[in-house]
Amino acid sequence: GVGGPGAGGVGGPGAGGVGGPGARGRAGRLRVLLDMDGVLADFEAGFLHRYRRMFPAEPCVPLSDRRGFWVSAQYESLKPGLCEKAISVWESKNFFIELDPIPGAVKAVKEMTSLKNTDVFICTSPIPKFDHCPYEKYAWVEKHLGKEFLEQIVLTRDKTLISADLLIDDKVDISGVEPNPTWEHILFSACHNKHVELTTPRMRLGSWADDWKAILDSRRQ
Repeated sequence: GVGGPGAGGVGGPGAGGVGGPGARGRAGRLRVLLDMDGVLADFEAGFLHRYRRMFPAEPCVPLSDRRGFWVSAQYESLKPGLCEKAISVWESKNFFIELDPIPGAVKAVKEMTSLKNTDVFICTSPIPKFDHCPYEKYAWVEKHLGKEFLEQIVLTRDKTLISADLLIDDKVDISGVEPNPTWEHILFSACHNKHVELTTPRMRLGSWADDWKAILDSRRQ
């Protein structure tokens, strides 16, 4: 997920996860999609830091007050004209490459990748202004996860089209042209979604310090 214009994604409760092909349809292998911004890379903190640097005279939204996926929408409601300024922050050069990893993310991805019968992919939606974003996303992955992980990147504006068992993403509602994605959406907690109450059977992963292996194991059954 990104707070910017961009991430396509998941639908309602369990979004087709249970009814999809599942792990057994792939000779017992589990396929996991990991969102990048807000799950692996700290988009929110990186945005706030750069926004304050670029627009020191403008009001900002502390991370504790963030509500809703779209950063730009909340900033526009704070003061007319801030939407465009917010967008210009993540459109600026080096924004994505300079994002810090979410605590525990790099270790978790490496550990997840080493698990038996588990295929891990990064599934991320580039912003429409493509001058810097796609390149910097690849560069970020190479920097933090190594060159070999570049083969595991899926760039798409519509995540419903990608077949997998699980999608871990910080966007609450992910939709696209496929009404019944094969994956089950696990909501990754972020400052903008912590107040959202999920209905059963939807699941949340609070942080990478939580038991993400149990979530994967629940889909291996």
